[in-house]
Amino acid sequence: MGRLSNKVAIITGAASGQGAVEARLFAQEGAKVVATDMQEELLQKVVDEINREYGEVAIAVKHNVAEESDWIHVVQAAIQKFGKVDILINNAGITGKSLELQDITIEEWNKVMNVNALGNLWGIKHVVPEMKKLGQGSIVNISSLAGINGLGGIGAYGASKGATRTLTKGAARDLGPSHIRVNSVHPGFIETAMITQFTSNEEVKNHLLSQIPLGYLGNPIDVAHAALFLASDESRFITGEELIIDGGQSIKE
Repeated sequence: MGRLSNKVAIITGAASGQGAVEARLFAQEGAKVVATDMQEELLQKVVDEINREYGEVAIAVKHNVAEESDWIHVVQAAIQKFGKVDILINNAGITGKSLELQDITIEEWNKVMNVNALGNLWGIKHVVPEMKKLGQGSIVNISSLAGINGLGGIGAYGASKGATRTLTKGAARDLGPSHIRVNSVHPGFIETAMITQFTSNEEVKNHLLSQIPLGYLGNPIDVAHAALFLASDESRFITGEELIIDGGQSIKE
């Protein structure tokens, strides 16, 4: 028996990077997976690989998380194929352009906020009715260390992840009486495309490593294992929490 046996999970941003790793791990642990992303071909490839290894346990759904109508379609697809929704992993996100706040346009600000913050709200709104039918559920919002400490140069990203952090806590209060748990995960420097675009420069990589007491970058599986724990019944008495995964970077001197 896997840790997610008989569970159905929606995982956004699952075509590559962090989301793809989460989708594979959840399937390995027994979940039925509704994998979503805008990148249809890459997403289907991930789902095909999962199904070859674990049987017909996953489906791919094209999904713009910033569009409420897409969320309605995703939840309907989950119900039609698997009959329920136990878990939501709000993983999809974008960094936006590298701009200081005084240089950002309202269009760029809204683009980042709509994907990273509003997308999470739509997800919560549309899975909750299905979770209430089950009398329980688990929602995991993938935020960032930037959502706690802020981040210069991509301020809209940090603001959107801060919004995710506080949305998580508000939702946990609202949904606790329905036995629906809501938690957030806050990765630091993880070796996904978001970071590796910079770490090919040895000087930049060494600068990043100097901020991490453990002395190495995280791997997407490190975040996926945290999401797995929070999605599973092992965390049945945990809600409204923020789990930092940063190799000690946030430890104050």
